[in-house]
Amino acid sequence: MIKRFLQLIKIARKLASSGALDTINQLYKLPVTLKIFFDLISIGSQKTYLNQSKSSGEKLCDALEGMGTTFIKLGQFLATRPDIIGSQLANDLEKLQDKLPPFNFEEAKRVLKREVGHDQFEKIIDISEPIAAASIAQVHLAKIKINNKEREVAIKILRPDIEKIFNEELDALMLFAYIIESTLKKTKRLKLVEVVHLLREITNIEMDLRFEAAAANELFENTKNDNGFKVPQIYWQYTSKKVLTLDRVKGVSIRDHISLKNKNIDLQRIAENLIQHFLRQAVRDGFFHADMHEGNLFVDNDGNIVPVDFGIMGRLDKHNKKYLAEILYGFIKRDYVKVAEVHFQAGLVPNTASKEEFAQALRSVGEPIFGQNIKDISGGNLLSQLFEITEKFNMATQTQLLLLQKTMVVVEGVARKLYPETNIWNVSKPILENWLANLKGPKATFSSAIDTSSEILKRIPDLPSFMDKANHALQLIAEGKLNLTNSGSSSLEIERLRLTSFRNNILISILGIVILSLVVF
Repeated sequence: MIKRFLQLIKIARKLASSGALDTINQLYKLPVTLKIFFDLISIGSQKTYLNQSKSSGEKLCDALEGMGTTFIKLGQFLATRPDIIGSQLANDLEKLQDKLPPFNFEEAKRVLKREVGHDQFEKIIDISEPIAAASIAQVHLAKIKINNKEREVAIKILRPDIEKIFNEELDALMLFAYIIESTLKKTKRLKLVEVVHLLREITNIEMDLRFEAAAANELFENTKNDNGFKVPQIYWQYTSKKVLTLDRVKGVSIRDHISLKNKNIDLQRIAENLIQHFLRQAVRDGFFHADMHEGNLFVDNDGNIVPVDFGIMGRLDKHNKKYLAEILYGFIKRDYVKVAEVHFQAGLVPNTASKEEFAQALRSVGEPIFGQNIKDISGGNLLSQLFEITEKFNMATQTQLLLLQKTMVVVEGVARKLYPETNIWNVSKPILENWLANLKGPKATFSSAIDTSSEILKRIPDLPSFMDKANHALQLIAEGKLNLTNSGSSSLEIERLRLTSFRNNILISILGIVILSLVVF
């Protein structure tokens, strides 16, 4: 308890001295009591003065970068949640640089040997000094022997004790968020505890490199037959919780347009392929690379787009895939009534709303942008405007669609730099048409009927038992004994209870000290 409290004081001083708090105050106007608290707690610390010519979001990026791993990851997470911090700040936080000095090379080799074992380690040759270092891990180049053949690989190694350091800081940050929410009711709308809780869940997965390896492997399997897109192969015998080994990417960064042209790479084709591959992953597979910025994309000598860094991936269920494909295709066809019907059929807009008014609202988004080139129009921005419209009709925004919208903006930005005249709608149309044709064709209908029939047949033996349970449940509901509240956020509620208990322990300890002081003195 004392350790967490001391960590909280350390983080509070870091927040106050980094300049982050001044920037947050410009954005959200913090209460006077909170500003006084931070002024007092920062006494004696060296304050960082940020470049005042930059925007508030850019200054916040600078501050977070100077505060280390936990806050860099917090900023990256918030960049994917414009529903919490607003679209402008989310866009600014996308520029956050996750770069730190590398850790000791000999220590990296010790971690590698411990993780893959002595025999496998002996098969690794020519390990390079780190070629890139971020807040969680760093990357080395090497060669490995598989079936007596040498393979050139990249090896990602976690920083020593990074999980322990990160979770200790997050424990303190969680307590800080809870105290702020409990004492300042106006801050509840920022969902601070929920933000920290989600950050912990996401980043703890990111710190297990087996999950990233699994994501890369799934994307590899999904796209191995897609011409023009090549995911590096994972080497599982050289991969563990703290080590990830995959093919070395031999290619040119997608941002290096001059080198691409010198290799006779068609930039227009690369731009179109990038958009189409992203859409194909989203609507066909429901699993897409959600961090496709220029630093994570390369083009090899054969003109294939090669992605790296699979720590942030997006996933859509079959309903969201259908929703995404039909609304984008509906906008392409300028069929706003159809787009409105999709929303109502999916239950995304309450039946009490007017379908005609909703279609009119959709038209207000679609018509101003129809027919423009990618330099003037963004499908990601279209989705952003769509979410604003649907919010007015009481449609709950879904996190996975927000992540997709943010990724679409990034992908289109990369394509725009490659070839500004690419028309997003012309490029997207064949992918969406093909997927919708497969979805609604005779083969898909037959497969759906077979799946449904098979599921029914499997459940027939359980029917009597199911009916008995249903009858018992109805009886409990009638007697008021069955609680039907949503338990989906149980882990978050457990975290809140733990924080409440911790707060009570602190109060009891303080009260005990006061009573003891009165008795003694």
